This record gives sequence, C-alpha cells and structure tokens, in this order.
Amino acid sequence: QVQLVDSGGGLVQAGDSLRLSCAASGRTFSVSAMGWFRQAPGKEREFVAAISRFSSRTLYADSVKGRFTISRDNAKNTLWLQMNSLKPEDTAVYYCATQKPLTAISSTPSLYDAWGQGTQVTVSS
Repeated sequence: QVQLVDSGGGLVQAGDSLRLSCAASGRTFSVSAMGWFRQAPGKEREFVAAISRFSSRTLYADSVKGRFTISRDNAKNTLWLQMNSLKPEDTAVYYCATQKPLTAISSTPSLYDAWGQGTQVTVSS
C-alpha cells in the first residue's frame, strides 16, 4: 500500500515562494512517475506538474509554467514542488500523487493510484 505525506504549505504574500514536499513509502519510489495536483474552493482538482520516473521528463500546466519546478530524489523517496512568484490564483489545497507503476508520465488523474492528504497553500494579494 502506497502512502504519501505532503507538507510545506502555508500563508504567503503574492510574489513569495514556497516549497512543497511529499514523502512516499510502501512501494519502490522509482517505479512510478509522480505529480502534483491542486483544488481550489468550488473548483475541480486540476493538474499542476508531473515528473517521470528518473526525472528525464517533466510536464507543467500552462498556468504554472516558468514559475513552478517539480523535482524528485529516488534515493530519498521524496518529491518536491518549488513554487516561485506565487499569485492569489495559486491558492488551493495541493496534493502529491503517484502514477500506476511503469505508466508514462501523464497529466490524467485516472492514471494516478495514490494521493497525499493535501497541504493548503494560501496566497494573499
């Protein structure tokens, strides 16, 4: 059973930075691509970023491209999301997620089979 624990959220001002972390256990970390999603109040969960098993490929939503960076360390079973130049519209609960083993990197939620509990990011204007 895969377990994901995400952390690092908080209340910041527009233009500030935050770094989210996701600690994984229960399955060999490197068998799966990983991703971050977010859900704002009253909105559906949306894709933010994804990274392939050995970090050779990344995907980003257009809304965060150039501001957010996803990374991972397979030796530490950890995934990160560095968020710079934060905007009020980035306010949401952020979830890390792991894809089904050996599937290609994707932004499609149905290909993810385990989710963290979520960490709140609030950006004030």
